[in-house]
Amino acid sequence: MQIILVSRDRKAPTRLDLTCPRLRGKAIGAAVAVVLGLAGIGAGVALALASPHRRAMNELDALHQQVAAQNAQLATVRQDAQRDLDALAVKLGQLQAQSTRINALGERLTEVGKLGDGEFNFDEAPPMGGPEVSSADSAYNLPATLDASISQLSATFDSQQSQLQALERLLLDRNIDSSLKPTGMPVDGYISSYFGGRPDPFSGHAARHTGLDIAAPLGTSVHAVAEGMVTFAGVRSGYGDVVEIDHGNGYMTRYAHNSAILVHAGQHVRVGETISRAGSTGRSTGSHVHFEVWLNGRVVNPLAYVKSVRGATTGT
Repeated sequence: MQIILVSRDRKAPTRLDLTCPRLRGKAIGAAVAVVLGLAGIGAGVALALASPHRRAMNELDALHQQVAAQNAQLATVRQDAQRDLDALAVKLGQLQAQSTRINALGERLTEVGKLGDGEFNFDEAPPMGGPEVSSADSAYNLPATLDASISQLSATFDSQQSQLQALERLLLDRNIDSSLKPTGMPVDGYISSYFGGRPDPFSGHAARHTGLDIAAPLGTSVHAVAEGMVTFAGVRSGYGDVVEIDHGNGYMTRYAHNSAILVHAGQHVRVGETISRAGSTGRSTGSHVHFEVWLNGRVVNPLAYVKSVRGATTGT
């Protein structure tokens, strides 16, 4: 087989003899080169087209893995949050039980304090008011039911705290007032001479007695009838050995004719504390305690104060 190539510019035609082995080898080599070139171009185009798809698939797989990890973390957070809420609910129940006990204690204190009905009502919150200040950017919101329960419990505790503090102050004031008021007999014995007019035991003339004489054996303990400060402990004319106590609320008590004084001026004494021993010092006909009560600088009848003690006996 021959191939004749004719030029347009009318040059002599070129003859290609394919029967020649050399020429045929060149032709086959050229054809193979063309085929290989076209295959390389196709492979390059295929790789160029496949590379973005592969990258997209890899990125999608990475996103799936990231989402799966975040879901696992979210499930862990939910479990932890649920455990915290369960623990908080248990604690809330304990606080509610404590609130009930505090409420019962307040009611018992009200009864013990003998307060009037309605003065302290632990079932109602004390009146209060003021402008409402709310926070719009709270970092965390509790579930509605739990938040409402905690808010209600907090308000209950605030109410109970204010009422119990007021009750404590009231009972404390009453206790202080009671301890500072002369009450009861200063010594175990009987009243041998009352307050007011009487014949003088030595002269027989009419005289004014400024206290109560309480007969008691020599050495009997004499007690303070109220809390206070000893302002005098010594000898006074006619009274013998005397103890005087200022109670700080306008009251002063005097204990006279003692055989021994057990306190000193400036000493703080409590209710019922032994301050002296009964005797017959000074102007006295026998062992007894002369007891006086002074209010705002004036001597008053002690009888109403000593009669307030249960078990006291009186005589003539």
